[in-house]
Amino acid sequence: MKPELDEIDNKVLALLMDDARLPVTTIAKQVGVARTTVIARIAALEKRGVIAGYGVKLNQKVIQPAVRAYVGLSIEARYAAALIRYLQHLPETETLCAVSGAIDYMLTLRCDTTDTLDRLLDHIGAMDGVRQTSTSVILSKRIDRAAL
Repeated sequence: MKPELDEIDNKVLALLMDDARLPVTTIAKQVGVARTTVIARIAALEKRGVIAGYGVKLNQKVIQPAVRAYVGLSIEARYAAALIRYLQHLPETETLCAVSGAIDYMLTLRCDTTDTLDRLLDHIGAMDGVRQTSTSVILSKRIDRAAL
């Protein structure tokens, strides 16, 4: 069941997603409510599981792996569990999403070098059940609204 969020909740969440360290008084001023209202709203959002946690987002311009890539994977369904287990334990795996369309999964890898990426792609491509891979190296992020 999707939690109901009103306009105030949505505004508070948008501000926190932009900067989770934003002072409550600043949020209150920007939303147009009392500071205690913001405190109560944030506590309620945390309790309902809407806010799952807080973390650190690294500045990709300062600390960026040399190579990041999107990898489309087409696989035989009976090998999916083994592939997911392998990718779960692979430190270079950033995200893995099941997708609709011509490919089955979209993988994001981050590697220190192009050689590492090349070896990793060869290994993934040679795994049982992997029919095809398609890789696009990420050159830059133009928009990044990803939550932590």
